[in-house]
Amino acid sequence: MIDKKKYSFFYPYSIDFDKLIADYPPYSLYFDTVWKWTRDQILALQESRLKSAIARAWEIPFYKRIWAKKGFTPEDFNSLEDIAKIPSFTVYDLRDSLEKFPPFGDYQGVTPLESYQYPLVMQHSGGTTGLPRPMFYSPIDREVAAMVSSRSFYMQGIGRGDLVQITYTFSAANAGHMARELIWKYTGAVPLPTGTGNETRTSQQIELARRWGTTAIMGSFDYIRHIGLEAIKMGIDPRKDLKIRKYPGYFGRRDRKEIEDLFGADVYDNYGTHETVMNVASECTHKNGKHIFEDAYFIEIIDPQSGKQVPTGEKGNIVITTLFKYAAPLIRYDVNDISAILPGKCSCGSETLRLDCIYGRADNMVKLRGINVFPEAVGSIISKDSRTTGEYLCVVEHVANQDEMTVMVERKADISDTNTLQSELEAVLKAGTGVRLKVDIVGPDELEPQTGKTTTHKVKRLLDKR
Repeated sequence: MIDKKKYSFFYPYSIDFDKLIADYPPYSLYFDTVWKWTRDQILALQESRLKSAIARAWEIPFYKRIWAKKGFTPEDFNSLEDIAKIPSFTVYDLRDSLEKFPPFGDYQGVTPLESYQYPLVMQHSGGTTGLPRPMFYSPIDREVAAMVSSRSFYMQGIGRGDLVQITYTFSAANAGHMARELIWKYTGAVPLPTGTGNETRTSQQIELARRWGTTAIMGSFDYIRHIGLEAIKMGIDPRKDLKIRKYPGYFGRRDRKEIEDLFGADVYDNYGTHETVMNVASECTHKNGKHIFEDAYFIEIIDPQSGKQVPTGEKGNIVITTLFKYAAPLIRYDVNDISAILPGKCSCGSETLRLDCIYGRADNMVKLRGINVFPEAVGSIISKDSRTTGEYLCVVEHVANQDEMTVMVERKADISDTNTLQSELEAVLKAGTGVRLKVDIVGPDELEPQTGKTTTHKVKRLLDKR
C-alpha cells in the first residue's frame, strides 16, 4: 500500500479528485447543480468559501501588510456585506511586492522549496506592461480553474469530436498551457497546440487546420482574424475550405461579426486573467452577457475613485476574489478592466450574475480635453470600415501644452486614395468618441512590429509617448 501522504509531491496523490469534482463540478455536471441554484444558495456558498479564502490569505505576508495599513483582520469579515471592509489592491501592488521581495514577491503563499509538499507549476503574465509577474499554482489551483473553464466549452457547444486549435503562446505565459490542460482533461475534445505565428507560421497554421479538420479555434481576436485574411490570400476560403465553426474568444468591444463573416463560425465572448488562471465568466448560447462562475469567483464592480461598489448596470473597475486558489489567492484584486453587471436575468433561466463586455482598461484610458478615450473603442470604429485591415495603433503625445492622439491605421492593399480614407476616418472617430483624433494611414502589415498581432496573445494598441 502506497503512503499517499509521503508521496504527496506525486500529482495523482496531491488531490482528492472526487471531492474536487463534487465541490467544483466541471463541464455538463455543473448545469445540473450551481447553474440552477437560486441567488440565496449562491450567496451562501460564496460567503462560506470567502471566509476560507480570507483565512488562507491571512497566512501570506502580502495580505497582512496591505490589510494592516487599513486596520483589517479576518475577524472583521462576518458576511458578504463586509466585503468592502477588505482593502483592494492592483497590479501596481504586485509589482511593488516583486521589487521589495525578490524574486517572487511576498504575495506567493508558496515557494519552489515547498514543492516537496505538493507539485507546483509557475507561469507568468504576458509582460506587455512592465516585467512579467510570476505566479505559482498548486494542483488545486490548476484543476479547479480547468474544471470551471471547461463549463465554457459545454455552454458554447464544444466537446467530443472537436479538434480545438490553440494559437495562444506556449511560452511561460499561462493561456496556451491552461487551454490545453482543460480541453484535454475535462471536455472530451482534442487540443491542437500550435501556438502563435511566432511558434507556428500562419501559413502552416492554416494548412494544419485544413488537413486535420480543426473545428474550433482559440487565440486573440486579432490573430484569428489575421488567419482568416491570410487564408484568403492563399486561395483558401475559410468558410468553405476550413471546418472551423466555433471561436471561444476574449474580444471586448470588437465586433464578433468580423470572425463570423470570415469563417462562418459561432463566436462567443469569455473573460479571464492571468492571475485567475482561466475563465471567470462566459457567454451561453443567448450571447447576452457573460455568466460569472460564482462558485469559484466573487466579482464586484467598483468606482475607481471612491472604491465603492457601483449600482447594477453602471460601469466601473472589475474587482476579483478567487474562492479556491491556495498558492497565491486573490482577495479583492482590482484588475483595471472596465465593465458592468448586467441587470435582470438571462433568457436561459440561470440566476448567475452576468458580466457586460469589457469596455477597456482603466490604465489604457486617455483623457483628451476632458473626454475619456479607450483604444478599444477606437478599434471597434475602425474595424467597421472595409477599406482598412482593422489593424490600428493609438499614439499619444504631449503637443503644444495638451495631449493629442494619432491613430495609425492600416489600409488594405488595393486602397490608393488614402487622403479620402484619412479624412473620413477622422470624421467618424470624432463622431464616435466626441473628440478630434488625427489619423495616419499606413500600408498593410506595417504595424505588426509595434502591435505584435501574430506573435503575442496580447496585442499592443496604445503607445504613450508623453
